[in-house]
Amino acid sequence: MEQPPSWGPGPATGGRTPPHPVRLRVADDRRRSRLTVAFRLLLAIPHLIWVVFWSLGAFLAALAGWFAALATGRLPGALHRFLAAYVRYVTHLYAYLYLAANPYPGFAGDPGYPVDLEIDGPERQSRWKTAFRLVIAIPALLVMSALVGWPSASGGSSQQGQDGEWTSGGTAAGVAVLVAVLGWFASLVRGSMPPGFRDLVAYALRYGAQTSAYVLLLTDRYPSTDPFEPPPPQPTPSRPIRIVIEDDEGRRSRLTVLFRLPLAFPHLVWLALWTVVAVLAAFVNWLATLVTGRSPSALHRFLTRYLRYGVHVYAFLTLAANPFPGFTGEPFRYPVDLEVDGPDPQNRWVTGFRWILDVPAWLVSFAFTGLLFAVALLGWFASLATGRMPVGFRNAAAYVIRYWAQTSGYGFLVLTDRYPYSGPSERRVEPEPAELPPGAPEPGTRLAPA
Repeated sequence: MEQPPSWGPGPATGGRTPPHPVRLRVADDRRRSRLTVAFRLLLAIPHLIWVVFWSLGAFLAALAGWFAALATGRLPGALHRFLAAYVRYVTHLYAYLYLAANPYPGFAGDPGYPVDLEIDGPERQSRWKTAFRLVIAIPALLVMSALVGWPSASGGSSQQGQDGEWTSGGTAAGVAVLVAVLGWFASLVRGSMPPGFRDLVAYALRYGAQTSAYVLLLTDRYPSTDPFEPPPPQPTPSRPIRIVIEDDEGRRSRLTVLFRLPLAFPHLVWLALWTVVAVLAAFVNWLATLVTGRSPSALHRFLTRYLRYGVHVYAFLTLAANPFPGFTGEPFRYPVDLEVDGPDPQNRWVTGFRWILDVPAWLVSFAFTGLLFAVALLGWFASLATGRMPVGFRNAAAYVIRYWAQTSGYGFLVLTDRYPYSGPSERRVEPEPAELPPGAPEPGTRLAPA
């Protein structure tokens, strides 16, 4: 059995942010019963009926808890236990529906499910945050809708902001829904859920649970969008295509943030022109790799520069990075950078059907655009107001850009035959190289999503 990951901030040490009061624990071995996978939606019907009634009770309990928290600055213990069980139950249900877990869940929200929540007890909360909780939660609800896409318990779309049914999700189909559909086919064929799909759904469930807990007054700690939390207990394996992020603590120039789209226009034009040439080079590279089993060095270098340049442009456009990027895709020159191994030997069979095999990855990449747009738009407002891009938004944008780079490098550019990893990589501090290439600037501390 693989090492179960923990989805939530790690222990508080030094100046680090303390752990979130709502943490997701995954103890799933990814094995799936083909029979229960085939009839997963039908098997979940009793739960979908039950969650409607429990959602009504949770709404009434949250309303009573709102008045109590305003008066006392704390959610009463009985209401906290009831609402915590509700949020835990909804997480179990959608872990089952989205194939992040295999066993049939219970109806009471008891701990012990393979995808489970740890929720801290009631603590004192700010009355100001409590009074305006639904208004303050709007950005988190937008991100949750793009990421999770849980259908509301009643199936409607006009009541979420008023009747509390945001706690069981938005009506838009988020990236987790598409991953669940693709994972359904994969689980039927393989009898196991692909690790990237399972980890992506776990990230979505963690964010959904934290948002629900925030709306239901279980905590006044805002949900964390950071996909790289917590740091991994063990070093993560390096991938042939990976993003390296220089830790700038999210500092942004308000002036360049205000005019970010006009400033990026020359890059978007140049990237479109470069793409025309890259398409031709990629086709030649595909033929050469099909014959020789390896990408020619010259084509590999050219296409790597194109891919790296695309990462720089998208990082600048989405505020994942602050400086104006160069036009040549040079390495070691930008805070959000791309590293590509190779050229390494590639399987000719995989190369021959590469563009067909890449279709699921492109579907996921397309679905990711909703999350990217949400964090970039919200980050734009935050950066204008505070002069900083929230680190969670920056890392979420880098996560999506990294997946786009891996998808392009695998299918379109034929730079590697390693399939893109859709799960969020955990964060690790990358050691500085012993020697820097000639002309490379002195880098800061780097955080490398694998």
